[in-house]
Amino acid sequence: MSSSAPITALESDKRPLRKAAQNVRIYEEMLTAILEQRLAPGTKLSEDTLGEIFGVSRSIIRIVLQQLAHERIVQIQPNRGAFVAEPSHEEAREVLQARRLIEEGVVRLAVNKHTDTEINDLREMVSQEQESLDRGNHKTWIRQSGDFHLKLADIAGNQTLSAYVKELVSRNSLIIVQYQKGNLSACSCDEHSEIIDAIDARDEDRAAALMLEHLQACEDQLNLNGGEPKSDLYAVFSKASEN
Repeated sequence: MSSSAPITALESDKRPLRKAAQNVRIYEEMLTAILEQRLAPGTKLSEDTLGEIFGVSRSIIRIVLQQLAHERIVQIQPNRGAFVAEPSHEEAREVLQARRLIEEGVVRLAVNKHTDTEINDLREMVSQEQESLDRGNHKTWIRQSGDFHLKLADIAGNQTLSAYVKELVSRNSLIIVQYQKGNLSACSCDEHSEIIDAIDARDEDRAAALMLEHLQACEDQLNLNGGEPKSDLYAVFSKASEN
């Protein structure tokens, strides 16, 4: 056997890991674009275009799209391809109702399970939200607002709940794009801070009540009867294509 054979075998063993990491990177890029509301509902997700943008084959893009479809963030239509999901009025109401039911339970768990370090992490997240607002960086702020709710689910210590919250927050981002009243306004930093204070004080009922009020305030910004123009994939992922 030549001296290069073991190296070749080692490289072969690493290929599945590199491929998996590549899939995760593309998935995260697309999910972030949705959370930052850069991908509008109904946008066609061409496998050829995305493959060109990310420098990968259509088969890899197809795997990522199927994962997003499993999470109901993308819709795959026979003979038409993949599109960013367009939540119907009824679906939007169901997602909002699910968030109220699940996140009330999440915040109650967080009250009983949090550590001082996690409270500090939450406060730092709100500080970063405020910085993004002050800079006028609304797209980053929107993602950070969603990250706050994902962090609470992590603190709750229930992986099943965390998975549900992640899906609901992603789908809710599409709902905001599609049904937002007037100027875009996401989760309030002040409301997040009040929730943190209640968690830190281990006041379970107050934390739950504040979470429900907060989600209701977000829902009140929606009119559930409108649409937005579709997105340009090249513009959305312009930075990703440079990596």
